Amino acid sequence: MTNRLAFVFFLLCCMSYQLTAQKGLELGGWVGGAYYFGDLNTNYRLNKPGFAGGLNARYNLDNRVSFKGSLNYARINASDTDSDNQFEIERNLEFYNDIYEFTGQAEFNFFPYVHGSKDYWYTPYMFGGLSIFYHDPKRKLDGTTYSLRDFGTEGQADGDEYLPISGSFTFGVGFKWDIAESWSMNLEFGVRKIFTDHIDDVSGAYPDPNNLLINRGTDGVLLSSGTALNPEIPQAGRQRGNSKDNDTYNLFGISIMKYFGDLVCPKISNNFN
Repeated sequence: MTNRLAFVFFLLCCMSYQLTAQKGLELGGWVGGAYYFGDLNTNYRLNKPGFAGGLNARYNLDNRVSFKGSLNYARINASDTDSDNQFEIERNLEFYNDIYEFTGQAEFNFFPYVHGSKDYWYTPYMFGGLSIFYHDPKRKLDGTTYSLRDFGTEGQADGDEYLPISGSFTFGVGFKWDIAESWSMNLEFGVRKIFTDHIDDVSGAYPDPNNLLINRGTDGVLLSSGTALNPEIPQAGRQRGNSKDNDTYNLFGISIMKYFGDLVCPKISNNFN
């Protein structure tokens, strides 16, 4: 009788545990790519992704909700030479930017997800959160790399340049599945709606080149005009970028995660007495 009661209690505990909470920590890393959309990629070209990757830590509150923190790196880049817009081709600007980001996000699983389960071993999910990142747009000309922010390319006064640290709303979707009892793979795509329009160093209008020459030197004038193919484009007050819409960058990748926590109860033998 005692054995039978123990069996029933054990079975109920297993069922309750598998179908409700499974708290635990996951650690892992990911690799993938990054896309930038903004003043130097207005037609959403997808042919030149940059490299991206990072480290993840996820805490599962239960089989539906979890929180994840990530330390990420992404290289974004764009050039007017790839555009099909005549103005942009003649503007002839380009940049690349190495982004270092911390992201915190909440995730919701569409299906119950339980590590080690043969029934609940996969799920699509969605997420939302906030990111903070460091960025420093650069351009290489004649073998020399320039940090564009340092040259006030749109007439910013010395000390009044845009900040190198900014943030973003982060949201997206993913899919996760077990590849072993405590190991899983994740595919994820996330959008960053950032709070700056200078991730590409392009936002407003061309400055007065004479003032720029005095304040930033010949390199500042060169980087501001971007060696424009049409000399009528880089005139003081003429549009250089669109300040009404902030830039965005998107990250996508695949990660492998190791789960540190209790697994589902093992199968109970039919010979239990």
